[in-house]
Amino acid sequence: MPGPVVRPRRLRQSAPVRRLVAETRLHPAELVLPVFVREGANEPVPISAMPGVVQHSLDSLVAVARSAVEAGIGGLMLFGVPQEKDATGSGADDPQGILNLAIEAVVEAVGDQTVVMADLCLDEFTDHGHCGVLTQDGVVDNDATLERYAAMALAQARAGAHVLGLSGMMDGQVGHVREALDGAGFTDTILLAYAAKYTSGLYGPFREAVESSLEGDRMTYQQDPANATEAVREIELDIAEGADMVMVKPAMPHLDIVRTAAEMSPVPVAAYQISGEYSQIEAAAAQGWIDRERAILESLLSIRRAGAQVILTYYALEAADLLR
Repeated sequence: MPGPVVRPRRLRQSAPVRRLVAETRLHPAELVLPVFVREGANEPVPISAMPGVVQHSLDSLVAVARSAVEAGIGGLMLFGVPQEKDATGSGADDPQGILNLAIEAVVEAVGDQTVVMADLCLDEFTDHGHCGVLTQDGVVDNDATLERYAAMALAQARAGAHVLGLSGMMDGQVGHVREALDGAGFTDTILLAYAAKYTSGLYGPFREAVESSLEGDRMTYQQDPANATEAVREIELDIAEGADMVMVKPAMPHLDIVRTAAEMSPVPVAAYQISGEYSQIEAAAAQGWIDRERAILESLLSIRRAGAQVILTYYALEAADLLR
């Protein structure tokens, strides 16, 4: 009896054949490494919830930035961990604040060889841990927060950041920051809008990493995971306001949104494989339940296959090595 004429397995029979017909390819240049820098640190400080990830000193931050260049990854996203916080997050736009000093140090060391990105949000700098300033009733004041974002953007641009990652999910944040930057002559500063940033149960390890002081939750400004159409609206608004790139975060729980963004967006789409996604892989691998290296590459490939052109991941350096 004759067998089937169509045999898809022919194209899976060997590694060279599979490589030849692979529909999606992952490259180190598409990866961005998020890094934390801690004010006052003299050496890297381990983050217990994220094995292998640390809070850097300024010196170790520069060292890892050089390693990123050598590995050929696309860039770094910098987060600051200040020693002191206040209600308005004044350390965010202080030229001597830890994040702005870190930007200067990395730009001076490798600024001509990689893309230096900076997180533009107040949550690391406020004593209440929210992404904006609060009213007397304890509610995040959207429009007052925009003024703080503009000041923070100017400080980061003056420090030399190439890309500002607007992650606060305030209405109008892209347009307000773009206007402030252009008015001060920073017309070439790139804006990466966290357009579809969902409230998530996977942010916990990150909050340890930045020593968050969060009281309550962020459900009134981050997106509801139940909603998809809302993400399209947010993406369209950010692009209309001048975003140069848009972000979906977290990545793997929202691959459908990554795909939707990739299909509709005229600007590059990024996705952030967040701390909880990283820690899940690390925890399962530590138990011997999964093949760690295979899971790392499979997770990143799935984000790339969904349509993300840029992937923020704590695995960027290791993945670059594995891909080689």
